[in-house]
Amino acid sequence: MKHLYYHYARKFLQKVPVFFVVSIEFLAFLKGFTIMLEYLQISNLALVESARVEMSDGFTAITGETGAGKSVMLGALGLLAGNRKGKEIIRQGADSCRVEASFRFLDFAKINLFLESVGLPLCEDGVMVLARTVDRNKAGRCFINGSPTTQAVLAKLGGLWIDFHGPGEPQKLFDTASQLDMLDAFAAIGADKDEYLELLRLRSDSIARLKKVDALASLSADEAEFLKAQLEKIDSCLCSEEELSELEADFKLSRAAAALSEASLQISGALSGEGSAEEYISRAVRTASEVSQEGGAEFQSLESRLRGAAIELADIAEEYASLAEKSASFTPERAAQIESRMSAWLEVSRKYGRTPAEVAKAREEISEKLAARSDAENLKAQISARISEAESKMLPLAKNICARRKAAASKLEASVVKMLCALGFKKPRFSVAVYPSLSEFSTQCGSSCEFMFSANAGQNPLPLAKIASSGELARVMLSIKATLASLDGTPILVFDEVDANVGGEIGASVGRELKKLSKGRQVLCVTHLPQVAACAKNHLLVEKTQSESDTMVSIRKLEPSGAERVGELARMLGDRNSPSAREHAKKLLEL
Repeated sequence: MKHLYYHYARKFLQKVPVFFVVSIEFLAFLKGFTIMLEYLQISNLALVESARVEMSDGFTAITGETGAGKSVMLGALGLLAGNRKGKEIIRQGADSCRVEASFRFLDFAKINLFLESVGLPLCEDGVMVLARTVDRNKAGRCFINGSPTTQAVLAKLGGLWIDFHGPGEPQKLFDTASQLDMLDAFAAIGADKDEYLELLRLRSDSIARLKKVDALASLSADEAEFLKAQLEKIDSCLCSEEELSELEADFKLSRAAAALSEASLQISGALSGEGSAEEYISRAVRTASEVSQEGGAEFQSLESRLRGAAIELADIAEEYASLAEKSASFTPERAAQIESRMSAWLEVSRKYGRTPAEVAKAREEISEKLAARSDAENLKAQISARISEAESKMLPLAKNICARRKAAASKLEASVVKMLCALGFKKPRFSVAVYPSLSEFSTQCGSSCEFMFSANAGQNPLPLAKIASSGELARVMLSIKATLASLDGTPILVFDEVDANVGGEIGASVGRELKKLSKGRQVLCVTHLPQVAACAKNHLLVEKTQSESDTMVSIRKLEPSGAERVGELARMLGDRNSPSAREHAKKLLEL
């Protein structure tokens, strides 16, 4: 892993004076950059026939005219992250689409630990390659480091390397459950929360078990006698899979024993004995032996085959004789016994399952019911004790979780307000109210929260659902996401039009915050705002071209300060050919 640190350090040192001394902060920055998407290869996805996009670290803006297909690239990353997609994403006229990407790590221990747990090849030299195909006529395929895997595994891996924030993200702020998840992520209470939820599951299972025991305890004497009779019936005919197969074979044989015995004897007699096929073939073998020495290799070969046929015929005759003897052994008494056993099994299997394993499981359940009736009070006491034990552990956990949520709430408030000020609000107020849940034992872990916001001085904060401006809501969401991302280890963040409904100076503020967010990670943002795009270190342009019979989408990288990037920013400002717009675009890049 060290050679990768040196690789990035060497590239940096090539651009600075020889006397430069690598600082601790610089090495810390290198170590913090845990993963980088190196390239993305797209084939026949939506309107893209073929595109290879070379990626760089930091903040990357993705721009293009409305309807150009800017979200295709995000869709490709979504495929690699394990998102479910229909066959409609395949380019018209193509049989399949394929997406491939390469990632380079500085610290790939967490990824390798996951890959090892699912039996996939580990990352070599800090590189991971993901690929996925979607086919019109057959199931799609997923690959990790060249080995096939499932969409479910790809989705679990995706949670380790990428996080998407789309246009619908602000709407999640209306949901108090989503708000609580955000607060918990900021509070880093995952371990306590997992322990509480596991205890909650055990408690719920025990309560359900207790209700079941209560119902069993109320069984009448007649019901208990019926269950005992059913248990005896099952015990009388329960067998293994092998024993059942043997019983079924004997049953079939016993029903046609006389006819089978007679037919087997006829076949055996025709094959062996006086005047049989065996006698004629034996004569042929003797004659073949006499001529084989004179006739050479071809005659010797035929003699050998004839001797083999004679031996095989004798074996067949012997086996038919054995079957005739076995069939004859099915006396009326034995046949009746087999039929009785088969009838008993069929009666039981119709009620409790077609296989011995299913019947055995049903037997166990009946046995438990009878045991529960006879020892209901003792069993209820044991289950009640487990419920009390779980609750006694959950209560202090819930109290601790609530306290940590309240402590985190004040810190989250301060961080979000600071970010809101950077995004153009003059006197924003953001608060997180934490209060006990209506139920002490719930998936909320004993407490819940509600986000409150006010954009203007002199107005009390209100629940976010009552915010009228979508632009305000988008900035609140960005502030929260940016605050959480500073603590989150996800190395690649994708924002799809996160700057919707904002503009002007606020757009520039959004761009600056995204740029700050990209320190030590990759941030990709689809944007319509030149102020945001100008803040990006890298700029990808998505273009759509149309002919009389076809439509194509291309993705290419623009030079950071090149004329094409200036022209694209001028287009976003209103007119790529306007001298004033181009001048404004240059100033945006300088800033």
